[in-house]
Amino acid sequence: MEINITLVGQLITFAVFVWFTMKFVWPPLLKAMKEREQHIAEGLAAAERGQHALELAQQKVDEQMQQAKQQAAEIIEQASRRANQMAEESKQQIRKENERLLSIAQADIQQEWQTAQEKLRAEAASLATTMVEKILKQALDKREVQQALVKQSLEEI
Repeated sequence: MEINITLVGQLITFAVFVWFTMKFVWPPLLKAMKEREQHIAEGLAAAERGQHALELAQQKVDEQMQQAKQQAAEIIEQASRRANQMAEESKQQIRKENERLLSIAQADIQQEWQTAQEKLRAEAASLATTMVEKILKQALDKREVQQALVKQSLEEI
């Protein structure tokens, strides 16, 4: 193997090319690769933060949904209790009104009863008086019998 000038020239050219590449080409390439690596790392970190934020948001939504369900259940329970309370109040008012009407009706019945009794007594007295008059007109001599009949009629009244 002979080393000749061409090989030395190629070796020098290659050395210059390597030096030139390391001095002027390699640093911008390394810088671009580092920037790209850093950009990718930032993107991955942002994606991870976004994923974490999404999980937190989902947890928060779940908690709010649970609270909303609880509030809805409480509102329904309160409405049910209020409806039952209103129904009970209505029943009590109806009972009071029925009792009031019943007492008024009983008072009216009692008054009608007393009025009817008074009318019957007055009629009985009138009938007794009429009977006595008729008896006195028919026979004045039968006084004793008539007196017994009058007493008996008055006792019955």
